[in-house]
Formats: sequence, C-alpha cells, structure tokens
Amino acid sequence: MHPTLAGDLSRLPELLQSARDFAAREAVGLAERPVAVGGAAPKRAALPEEGVGAAAALGWFGERWAPGFSGSAGPRYLGFVTGGATPASVAGDWLTSVFDQNLSGAGGSWAQELERETLGWLRELFGLGEAHSGAFVTGATVSNTVGLAIGREWLGERLGVDVSRAGAAALGAVDVLSGSPHSSVEKAMSVLGIGRDRLRKVPLLPGGREAVDVAALESALARLRGRPAIVVANAGTVNTVDFDDLRAIAALKDSYGFWLHVDAAFGGFAALSPEYAALVDGLDAADSVCVDLHKWLNVPYDAAVQFTRRRDLQVKVFHNASPYLGGPAGEPDFLHLTPENSRRLRALPAWFSLVAYGRAGHREIVERNVALARRLGAGVEALPGLRLLAPVRLNVVCFTLAEQPTQERVDALARAVAASGEAYLTPTVYGGVPGLRAAFSNWRTTEADTERVLRALAAASG
Repeated sequence: MHPTLAGDLSRLPELLQSARDFAAREAVGLAERPVAVGGAAPKRAALPEEGVGAAAALGWFGERWAPGFSGSAGPRYLGFVTGGATPASVAGDWLTSVFDQNLSGAGGSWAQELERETLGWLRELFGLGEAHSGAFVTGATVSNTVGLAIGREWLGERLGVDVSRAGAAALGAVDVLSGSPHSSVEKAMSVLGIGRDRLRKVPLLPGGREAVDVAALESALARLRGRPAIVVANAGTVNTVDFDDLRAIAALKDSYGFWLHVDAAFGGFAALSPEYAALVDGLDAADSVCVDLHKWLNVPYDAAVQFTRRRDLQVKVFHNASPYLGGPAGEPDFLHLTPENSRRLRALPAWFSLVAYGRAGHREIVERNVALARRLGAGVEALPGLRLLAPVRLNVVCFTLAEQPTQERVDALARAVAASGEAYLTPTVYGGVPGLRAAFSNWRTTEADTERVLRALAAASG
C-alpha cells in the first residue's frame, strides 16, 4: 500500500473527525455565507505526484476552494428551485458514502429493500396507489427522460413495434403535446430519438395562465385521428407554479389514445398540505410521474424519483442482459429500471429525512415556504421600482422592474442582488417580459430571511 494511503488508514477516525468539524463549521455558518460569490477562482494547480494526505488535502481545500463556494444550500438562495439538506438527510448522505453499497444487484445487501421501503413512503406521500412502482434517479431531467422512454415503448405497443429492439425510427413521427413543458422535456425528446421538433405546444388558459386549455388539448388530440401520442402535463410550472387540470386531462384518455406523463418535479409536494392538495388531484391517474427530491424534500443533490404504471415496459427499455447481473425476473433489480447500472444509494438521505421529520415535518416546510413566498410577493408589490408579473400561486414569486424592464436592466438588477451576497435569483421571461424568479423551497428560510431579501431588492431597484 502507498505509504500516504496507509498513513491515512491508520488515522482514519481522526481524519473523519477533522472533516466533521470542518463540515459542522460550514453548516452552522451557512445562513451568513454569501449567497453568491464573485471574483476570479484560483489558478488551476498541477496534479501532485505523490499526494499530501487527507489532512493536508482538507486544509488545501479550505484555503483555496471553500471560500468560493456559494451558500446555495442556505435560506436566501432563491434561484432555480433549490432545496437545502436537512440535518437528517446530511447524516444519511454521509453514511451513503461510508457504506458505499453496490446497487447493481441485491449482492448480499439489504440496501435495495431500504430503497423499496423509501419508494413506498414517497408513493404514499404523493397520493399514488399500488399500481405505481418507482425508482430513484439523479434529477427531474432523468426522471422525465425515463417517463417519456416508457411512453415511447407504450406507443410501440399500440402500433405493433418493439421500440427497445427496432429503435425509435421504427415508430415514425411521434407527437408530444404539452402546454408549458419544462426545458428538460425537449432535452429528453432529443435523447430518446423522438426529436425536439416533435413537441406540439397546446394553447394555454387565458389571463396569463401557464396551465393548458383542456378543450384545446382535446382538439389537438382529435386532429391526430386515432394515432397514439404522449401528453406531458404539468403539476407546477417553473415561472408561476401553475397546475394543469390533471383529472380533466386524464378523462380524455377514455376517448383518445395517449400516454399521460406528469411533470410534478416540485409541484407534487402540494399533496402534503390539505390546503394545496387539490392542485394535484388526478396525479394518481398518470401513466408516469416525475418528482425531484433535492428540491422540496430538501435532500442533498442528486436525488429524484420516477413512478409508472407500466413497470413491464420500463423493464423492456432499461433491462441489462448479462450473466453476472442476472435477469429482471420477479421483483427486478433497479439496474433494469433506469439508465444507470452504477449509482449511489440515493434512497438513504431521503429515508433518514422521512423517518426523522415524518409527513408533518415536511408538510410544515411546504406550508412555511408558501407563506414566505406570499410575504415576499406582497413586499415586491409595495416596492415602487418593482411589479409582479403573475400572482403568487404557491412558492415562486415572478416579478420585474416597474419601468423599462429590458433584458439589460433586469440582468443588472439580478447582478446587483447577487453582488450584495444577500440573495440569489434566476432570470426568466414571462409573457414576453424579462423578469426574475424567487423560488422558496429551503427548510431553513424564515421571515427574517425574507425581509433581508426584500431589503436587497429595494436597494438594487431603487
């Protein structure tokens, strides 16, 4: 064994304690870490020939790189839709690395059964039934890709084509219909050989809504003249957290042939609150569902789940035929259900957080975030330099400058807020108007944080 590696092994408890102390200091101070960090990164160093050992590597990281890491896991990072990492999920994530389970097969480990237990809890949390089976993936993009891949196989089943063997070209042209699809849907269509240009945008409800007009969707389906299609419905759009009428869309399946995929990346968490659960009524009717866990479940990156009613078709797409892996008979190993063979035990951080805080704890996070978003929305309306672009429907505030909201001026506003270190927001264009989004999904965020964001906005827009 290399002497430096042998030395680290002999001092492993002390090294882990040093890493623990470093991590604890960072976690405790996260709320005051600059939410965005500017300036030039260090120049790239040469690869060490012999190495300096873990203790020195930790010191080197602390000096050279840690100061440039943003507070993106903290309470005022409102860009994208980014959660943090609850204390329990951090503990689970550390243990995921310690146990380092090989999930290519059962392999003499109970890890896959823990994963199945966690999936069962999540299925219950989102109001899905026993007909839906699930699997962990990296994020919403892969979850959407898996759902559409199963939908593509279903199209082949309807048309008498084995897509997993013959390829996507054997299907001919495929129609994917959606009102306000997330950009990852087009990416998935490209990856799957369906093609980005096969996305058919369906008219939305009037009044600045991002929800699909179900009557327009029915007309679009009727024009297909019986050819099966994929419909992507949205449970929480990125700009304004608008929801399609899932129950009404599902009812169209009685008359028209389509695979219903629901992108509920973060909107699916509305199911946790009695006040907002009606927004996802009908989610259980979906053929496949995407939910992103490193958003509102607040587990570390990367973690998402996908659910489907047709695990048999999922196995056709993703099974891996090799003697050392075994076949997908009975309860298939997860390597037969997703693009990955090699992956970490993403279920463990989620398992820890669900056990530690339960349904009630995670419901409180959702309801508090919604209340804080509404508080920020009211504050934005009160600022003379800003105006809302849409009502605050759930946990996202979409707004712009009150006067001359050009792309250049809105970008300057975003830079000024980020430069303050107080908050981070991501840009958007809504109704043709450049704007900013503030997305609340972090478990740490409080009213005091919201007031700090408002002060930063007031200073930057004044």
